[in-house]
Amino acid sequence: MTDPEGQTSTERPVFTVEPWCVREPELRLDRLAQSESVFALSNGHLGLRGNLDEGEPHGLPGTYLNSFYEQRPLPQAETAYGYPESGQTVINVTNGKVIRLLVDDEPLDVRYGRVHHHERILDMRAGTLTRHVEWTSPADQRIRVTSTRMVSLTQRAVAAICYDVEPVHQSMRVVAQSELVANEALPDGDKDPRASAILDHPLISEEHVANGTKVLLLHRTRQSGLRMAAGMSHHIEGPESMAVETESSPDVGRLTVATRLEPGQRLRIIKYLAYGWSSQRSRPALHDQVVGALAGARQTGWDGLLAEQRHFLDDFWCGADVEVDGDAEIQQAVRFGLFHTLQAGARAERRMIPAKGLTGPGYDGHTFWDTETFVLPVLTYTAPDAAADALAWRHMTLPLACERAAQLGLTGAAFPWRTIRGHECSGYWPAGTAAFHINADISDAVVRYVDATQDERFEREIGLEILVQTARLWRSLGHHDVGGVFRIDGVTGPDEYSAVVDNNVYTNLMARRNLLEAAETAMRHPDMCDRLGVDAEEAASWRDAASAMVIPYDERLGVHPQSENFTNHARWDFASTKPDHYPLLLNFPYFDLYRKQVVKQADLVLALHLCGEEFTDEQKARNFEYYEGLTVRDSSLSAQTQAVVAAEVGHLELAHDYLGETSLMDLHDLNRNTRDGLHVASMAGAWSGLVAGFGGMRAGGGRLRFAPRLPGGISRLAFRMRYRGSRVRVEVTGESATYELLDGPAITLWHHGEEFELGDEPVELPIEQVAARPAPTQPAGREPAPRRIDPHSREPRPVDS
Repeated sequence: MTDPEGQTSTERPVFTVEPWCVREPELRLDRLAQSESVFALSNGHLGLRGNLDEGEPHGLPGTYLNSFYEQRPLPQAETAYGYPESGQTVINVTNGKVIRLLVDDEPLDVRYGRVHHHERILDMRAGTLTRHVEWTSPADQRIRVTSTRMVSLTQRAVAAICYDVEPVHQSMRVVAQSELVANEALPDGDKDPRASAILDHPLISEEHVANGTKVLLLHRTRQSGLRMAAGMSHHIEGPESMAVETESSPDVGRLTVATRLEPGQRLRIIKYLAYGWSSQRSRPALHDQVVGALAGARQTGWDGLLAEQRHFLDDFWCGADVEVDGDAEIQQAVRFGLFHTLQAGARAERRMIPAKGLTGPGYDGHTFWDTETFVLPVLTYTAPDAAADALAWRHMTLPLACERAAQLGLTGAAFPWRTIRGHECSGYWPAGTAAFHINADISDAVVRYVDATQDERFEREIGLEILVQTARLWRSLGHHDVGGVFRIDGVTGPDEYSAVVDNNVYTNLMARRNLLEAAETAMRHPDMCDRLGVDAEEAASWRDAASAMVIPYDERLGVHPQSENFTNHARWDFASTKPDHYPLLLNFPYFDLYRKQVVKQADLVLALHLCGEEFTDEQKARNFEYYEGLTVRDSSLSAQTQAVVAAEVGHLELAHDYLGETSLMDLHDLNRNTRDGLHVASMAGAWSGLVAGFGGMRAGGGRLRFAPRLPGGISRLAFRMRYRGSRVRVEVTGESATYELLDGPAITLWHHGEEFELGDEPVELPIEQVAARPAPTQPAGREPAPRRIDPHSREPRPVDS
């Protein structure tokens, strides 16, 4: 059984609970891969997994460059039109994290000798990972090592490590080897021998150079033809009698420092790393780029890089921080989630935000609809430049999306279900590429960003074309039936246990919004519409389709069916489903899932959140309670949406439970797959559950609205966000909410439907208490773990094994 914190009763926590850091007080080799993901550092361009400095032991080595991939075959049991023949997989590039240490010829290896102390700390204000080790070698030589690692948020190509070595009691000879290593051996993770052959040693050497304390390695991929360069440069402090050598070979560059240390002396190696890649630039150009980045890093210096990092993060937290009183785990988790959400996109600069960020190779490094629906809302209100960059990347891939639509016999743009460079990388039609809602998800993110920032240039140059091409897709994908209503048939909504259905409510509502926003935006930019070939007749056809859109409703049950006829299907036999048969997709045939009432992840409930204006309060409550009984959460994306809507309809304690699940997904490794990388959408979900859930934040059409209420387990919630040039702070207690304008122009806000002006003086408004609703039931054994057990409010619910 698991306890409320998600740990088995006999298992001690991996990390301590602290408000501004994640601390691992001892090395857990059995959870090493999880820690490597949690301690990953990234800036959206470059990502370093939290591997030990010496490289071994490891769970999964990992150094990643955003969108740097290798092609691989996509085997199909049968050939069919429209199936992609090859996919794209992120690869582990040249590893610059390695610093090996020999103590009187004994290598520092935590599996041998004695580890007296081992601690790692991820500092979310400093943006650094620090490691403290005290170790005695098999020959009884005791050494103390401290390393601090960073990936720069201000110099996108740069990472750096400060590595200190000190003897504890006696003098000793030490040798440190700082390395660049390409084509590292990886754990066997793919059963397809063709793919394994391609991804084994994917980098071909083009150049290797060693000069002074600097080494460069340049490689290209075998199949995709991408070129990358990695370089390292060093600043060394220690005794006068040091021997320093550098060497390079096609896949290894090494700097070796040998010296004798007396008690009280220290060897310090500051290692600067730089990375670059391109599909077009020449080998000399990449060489020079990395040399230049190293020169910039050395000129800034270690202390300068730390200062820049702290300044960048101070500015971010000033407009993004969330404070939680009453639940210390959630306090840590929401800052952890914000930190990793920022890392995923801060310096991506017109490249994608993968589902795992740059923390691991899960999902082959692909991006999905997760980014626009779950990650970009957080960045839009906390780091809007990063959201703009992610959407600019979608715009860059628009020609490929238009090609894909044409291949499918459609007009407009069909964005890929999963991709790295804009090509469709999913060969599975029903649950993947039939999920056309991704096109509306992207357009919705465009509208949200423009509303929050009033960035007219972005709207003209990027947003408008995305809105136009996605509107064209819906107009060609759907049709007016004989009765004149507009139908969108044969698609898959967010719930992948219901595939190729007619009139999925979420898809139709989001498509309707897409069509209307495209028409309205086109009116604001008639000159751009001429270039895009949009005329009044086409815009009118979008409005007609939107006004006639089918939104199914079951009068008998008083709920919206997830899709047409969904509520007529037989219910899944939850009572007879064994706990170890979840997730269902791994234990039951898809055809059985497709014809039953069972929901993998929030679908209709996601519509309640993102299209809330389309439902009455009573419809929201009835819909939520109905789908609670069907949703098994076989996807990590579900809990955050259920948290937000549960809070809105009055199930505050249940919302707290779901908040715990999305927030602690990786810190507690709830799905036992954090080893492959963090769930970035779940990380973002901690913010959404608190700000959109308990803060009741909704925005659109120039209106920023709040409807705050807290569960019993949280006594105070405060959060900051950015909207239309203003930085706002909201503080909520059980009785009232206080709104404060931190900077920017005065702004009109709404509190539980009441409009007010926020200027120089804070505004405090009361919160009306509402009666708690009876808790809905979930499928047997799929209840979220309770965050709080209050015998006066409800009985504790059983939790998963």
